[in-house]
Amino acid sequence: MTDVYWDPFDTEIDTDPYDTWRRLRDEAPLYHNERYGFWALSRFADVEAAHRDAKTFCSGHGTVLELMSADPYPGGQMIFMDPPEHTRLRALVSRAFTPRRVEALEDRIRDLSADLLERLSGRDSFDYVQDFAVYLPSMVISSLLGVPLGDQEMLRKLIDQVFHIEPGVGMVNDVSLTAQIEINTYIRSQLEECLAHPRDDMLTDLSVAEIADDDGVARTLTRGEAADFANLLISAGTETVARLLGWASVILAGHPDQRAELAADSMLLPNAVEELLRYEAPSPVQGRWTTRDTEFHGEVLPAGSKVLLLTGSAGRDERAYPDANRFDIHRSFDLHVSFGYGIHFCLGAALARMEGRIALEETLKRFPEWDVDHEHVVRLHTSTVRGFARVPILV
Repeated sequence: MTDVYWDPFDTEIDTDPYDTWRRLRDEAPLYHNERYGFWALSRFADVEAAHRDAKTFCSGHGTVLELMSADPYPGGQMIFMDPPEHTRLRALVSRAFTPRRVEALEDRIRDLSADLLERLSGRDSFDYVQDFAVYLPSMVISSLLGVPLGDQEMLRKLIDQVFHIEPGVGMVNDVSLTAQIEINTYIRSQLEECLAHPRDDMLTDLSVAEIADDDGVARTLTRGEAADFANLLISAGTETVARLLGWASVILAGHPDQRAELAADSMLLPNAVEELLRYEAPSPVQGRWTTRDTEFHGEVLPAGSKVLLLTGSAGRDERAYPDANRFDIHRSFDLHVSFGYGIHFCLGAALARMEGRIALEETLKRFPEWDVDHEHVVRLHTSTVRGFARVPILV
């Protein structure tokens, strides 16, 4: 029996989890937390295998610890679905989330990045997260969906409130739930507007999209289904990219030689983004529910269990990445699991990669050097997202 302890609500552990994750990988690769009643997998091979085995590790009971229960999760968000419903909806949404539409956003991402950063030029310091990183992904995903420009800032503020947490209950609180309701209500009104006045955007696609039901009969998405998916895209597409950029500002400040290489050669940025994602996963924990008994490392993981897949730990697993705690923009590796894997692989991965690459390129053009004011950094902790709410930098 090991005395190592980990839970996603402990902010002291979450601030510096690396030694705890290492101990989990070495001493308790199948870890059981009695206080919150969950199991956890921390090694890369185990996390990847669980992502691949969606029949055993299902998502239909929720994927966020404080939302998970023995009852199927209500509502129509795709990340909380299993096949065949998930398969049908993902196939439809993949057609709306086309490479053409994503690629068409490249100039928009560059223009937005340049505009936001130009506003900060001439200053000795600014908050890289609050003055830049929280705005860019929100404006990009709003552009993809077709949210009117005049509504985008209102929506961004609501998304911030969705990720409000309170001790003991996490994101299950009045502020978060009220924001989710307001976003859903707004999106439904936009879907109605798209039906009346079609546009070339994803909200219009969702308003008229058809899927086959269990009997093979085609039907349009319900307003609830379409709104739930748009809500998921807006929230996930904003939050995770903002955390990626926040991590980038801190990590690159701590590795000035590598930052200088990136400033001198933007061709290095795509691999640097992958290394950033491996090194500090913006979403380091994903929940699953087991549908059958399964064995890991000589222990039985029982059916009907909550399981947390520690993506953040998997990215630091020495078994998968030599010298895993070293950040290296030149690192060569086949894959990481920071976008998930298998049937729930992030639909927005290509967009997130593009945003990260362009945002960092435009940042380095204007601010090739900076220091972080660590005394005033503010961390962000939830049971599934890890990063920074504020990163003041000196330029």
